[in-house]
Amino acid sequence: MNIDTICVRGRIDYEACDKTGAIALPIYQSATFAHPALGQSTGYDYSRLKNPTRDYLEKLVASLDHAEFGFAYNCGLAAITALFDAIILNEKEGERIHVVCSDDLYGGTERFLNTIGKKLGFDTTYTDTTELENVRRASKQNTKIIFIETPGNPLMKITDIKKTAEYAHSIGAILIVDNTFLTPYLQQPILLGADVVVQSGTKFLCGHNDTLAGFVTTNDKNLAEKLEIITKTTGSALPPFDSYMIVRGIKTLSVRLDRQCENALKIVEALKENPRVKEILFPGLPESKGYEISKTQATGFGSMISFYVDSPETVARVLKNVKIIHFAESLGGIDTLITYPATQTHVDVPEEERNKRGITDTLLRLSVGIENADDLIEDLSQALRE
Repeated sequence: MNIDTICVRGRIDYEACDKTGAIALPIYQSATFAHPALGQSTGYDYSRLKNPTRDYLEKLVASLDHAEFGFAYNCGLAAITALFDAIILNEKEGERIHVVCSDDLYGGTERFLNTIGKKLGFDTTYTDTTELENVRRASKQNTKIIFIETPGNPLMKITDIKKTAEYAHSIGAILIVDNTFLTPYLQQPILLGADVVVQSGTKFLCGHNDTLAGFVTTNDKNLAEKLEIITKTTGSALPPFDSYMIVRGIKTLSVRLDRQCENALKIVEALKENPRVKEILFPGLPESKGYEISKTQATGFGSMISFYVDSPETVARVLKNVKIIHFAESLGGIDTLITYPATQTHVDVPEEERNKRGITDTLLRLSVGIENADDLIEDLSQALRE
């Protein structure tokens, strides 16, 4: 089946956990499950370990990602934490693992790697992964992980997934791809050679800014077994009601993203004509460095736009005066949100490093929703004008 059908219907070979014929997925709001007899189980024992509602969601997301194994957590950072916990279980005690990481990465991921990740035994080198030579130079003898986010957050850098995967495998490393910005509807990292996909389900998969979730998908059986241990031990799995909410969101993923991508293209064209906008970062611009790669590895450019304005004063004016658009952290929902990375998503990155990368005090990030594009353009125009 096509991916938009799977979003709505799920895989038709799924074994139904419900025998009533309910069209909507039931919410199994039960902490525990009765055993038929000693030594017998229905397949569900305790919801921290496995729950029918979450089970369906995990199979669904794995299917969308062309992965055999899927794990749902209570937010994107919980998913990343579980993944690195699982990886370290394979290593000898005290052994340190080197990670080569995109320098255009969600600030929360970077905070994890620089604090808890470092304590766990991971040492990270950040580099511009859009150039494979930079990845080669950053690699060390103990490099076992290459972690990329593409498009990057918030500078929209595009990394070639296929070439990076080939290099990672040539040195015995795995490639992890954060696919939050494009989702499996627009980009398929595992089909391009990635070993693991992580994504914040809070964003486009949910689509309504009302539920937190995170996912890890992979075809690596050994890693999946370790993730089961971590999930069982730490208790970070997604609850049943939240699982239901994400399933409900995924049902409309394709139609939402189609509209969001269409709106984003219109807004980009309008921003190009605004004298207060100095530079637009969007992979769908033909002059963008990542444009050609995007066309080969994704079926759309997404609905995330970053842009520089002429001054910090303009930033403050825009954030105060938008009326339809919300000044808020997060992305991917039906509501258009504008974010100031320097004080929100990337506040934990030292100022000097932020500025060096281009996350300056004149950078804004826009998550385009499904409202009327003309209304959004007018809202931005009046906020930039006043």
